[in-house]
Amino acid sequence: MHVVIAGASGFLGRHLRTELQARGHTVTALVRRPARGADEAQWDPYTGVLDPALVDAADVVVNLAGSPTAGNPHSARWARELRESRITSTRVLAEAIAAVGNPPAYLAGNGISYYGDHGGAPLTEASDSRGQALLTQVTREWQAATTAASEAGARVCVLRTAPVMDRDAAPLKLLLPLFRAGLGARLGSGRQHMAMISLRDWVGAVAFLAEHESVSGPVNLTCPQPPTNAEFTRALARAVHRPAVLPVPSPLLRVGAGAMAPELLGSLNVRSAVLEAAGFEFRDPDVDAVLAAGLHRG
Repeated sequence: MHVVIAGASGFLGRHLRTELQARGHTVTALVRRPARGADEAQWDPYTGVLDPALVDAADVVVNLAGSPTAGNPHSARWARELRESRITSTRVLAEAIAAVGNPPAYLAGNGISYYGDHGGAPLTEASDSRGQALLTQVTREWQAATTAASEAGARVCVLRTAPVMDRDAAPLKLLLPLFRAGLGARLGSGRQHMAMISLRDWVGAVAFLAEHESVSGPVNLTCPQPPTNAEFTRALARAVHRPAVLPVPSPLLRVGAGAMAPELLGSLNVRSAVLEAAGFEFRDPDVDAVLAAGLHRG
């Protein structure tokens, strides 16, 4: 297959590109700077620079482009760039896919924040979206930006991705120094569920979706057994051999985390029903396995 990836220079994009190439696929990375080789092509979603022939020749287009979710949650500029970067890149690629004669499949990045806080209720791809938290609103608009591709008959998979737990990426990269210093703490009551996934399962799942034409629609990328925040806190403390006994009070989190507080205190008991039904096998099904894979990745 020929796979075109936007966001191939990011953490997830780099690993996905390597995996797809290892499986024998040809990968072209969309880059904002001038292309430096045959495996790159320049694009600019804000000015409409994108070669239609490249999209026409692709079997799969993957969009992982967007500004980082880690930033100043009290900044209106950060929130605006977060929304615009994701929605614009998704829409431009969807429209480019819709404009070609034989539309390629579209794997469009997204997040599990789509669901909003559902308490302890298990969430599948059929569950509704609740609340008006910042990332919940963004993911709704993000998903809607794929409409042109689906209306043109393209196979569209919306990648509702849980936080990828890896020592080289947020949030684990940010948490490790605290936990190693003995400052790890549960957030609020700790009863809220934390969906998560290991890097190797995320990469394997997206490659699986690229290769399996029978799967379309929203797809949850999360480990089969999401822990509560208290369970995660205990597991990470065990992994680094340090105590973690003090809680961070909910009111303090709401003030400090601002627009991102719902992501810390809301409960997302998300299940990967579509992937499991399609036959994908997770290597890291629970919090201990996810952390072991993320901390000791070779």
